[in-house]
Amino acid sequence: MNLPLPKSAAPRRRARVSQSKVTLAHGSGGKAMRDLIDDVFLGAFDNPALAPLEDQARFDLAALQAEGDRLAFTTDSYVVDPLFFPGGDIGKLAVCGTVNDLAVGGARPLYLSCGAIIEEGFPVEDLRRIAASMRAAAEAAGVAIVTGDTKVVHRGAADKLFINTAGVGVIPSGVEIAARRAAPGDLVLVNGLLGDHGAAILDARGDLALDSPIESDCAPLNGLVDAILAACPEVHCLRDATRGGVATVLNEFAQAAGVGIEIEEAALPLREAVKGFCEILGLDPLYLANEGKLVLVLPENRAEAALAAMRAHPAGERAAVIGRVLPAPEGTVVMKTLFGGTRVVDMLVGDQLPRIC
Repeated sequence: MNLPLPKSAAPRRRARVSQSKVTLAHGSGGKAMRDLIDDVFLGAFDNPALAPLEDQARFDLAALQAEGDRLAFTTDSYVVDPLFFPGGDIGKLAVCGTVNDLAVGGARPLYLSCGAIIEEGFPVEDLRRIAASMRAAAEAAGVAIVTGDTKVVHRGAADKLFINTAGVGVIPSGVEIAARRAAPGDLVLVNGLLGDHGAAILDARGDLALDSPIESDCAPLNGLVDAILAACPEVHCLRDATRGGVATVLNEFAQAAGVGIEIEEAALPLREAVKGFCEILGLDPLYLANEGKLVLVLPENRAEAALAAMRAHPAGERAAVIGRVLPAPEGTVVMKTLFGGTRVVDMLVGDQLPRIC
């Protein structure tokens, strides 16, 4: 289905930035700033809602109501270091992260904003490259970037580039997904290999020097969520496992629903390279960030249907059942280890890897 967008405005000739690096003038509100917006952002994101360059994007309410009966709204900020990494960059990350935050609530993502805080001296060509990556990610997810903001700060006042994206989506009637709905007897599923994003960022910083670099799993998951809900509308909980990893998501479910969750270490889908560097560096893969992985909780009798739908989708080929929901101990996650014992999987304390998203 096509995005509900206003009619296209009359085309106009767009300006182009002549400087190779961003200057303070590009954040002044004058001609230099308009040239930057025209060249980099409008050039990449152009669509009928954005083209008028008003202070807000405008939509027809009737068109939104045709998509569902509730709005979902989210926002996130991205400060990843480095900006470019195997499998993506800060721009792709910003789009996919916000799309996924909407999708795991059962919403159909529609519109995003893009706010860029740029350090003086940042290369304009890198900014173009990031904007093009955002456009490609938005097209892959079927969303439009419809409004935004640009700020330039003095050299040293920011680390190259920060991006904020907010997103709006519509939740279809009858969809009810929430952490509090986890119930004893439910099974816990993930859609594939865990920890790849955290590993990719660490490798991109030069800390691993792997022979075969691990790529980030950064990807929009709204198509996968659509497939899951079509096969299994009874999904109780759904969340993307970003900062804090799978362990944090499971603890949030357990605490919100007042249940226990038990997972099996042997069932966790992990890349051998990720296992290896976690062992060497003393990291726990359950806490590594993901940017293309979700955790879902659903009734046991619907698990096979959900697994089949996930494995038929490119983003869910390695989907697996990793555990189940128990009546107790309330608010606690435990793991059966490879050695036959159990250990508590608590919320992350501190930060294993800072600046990963």
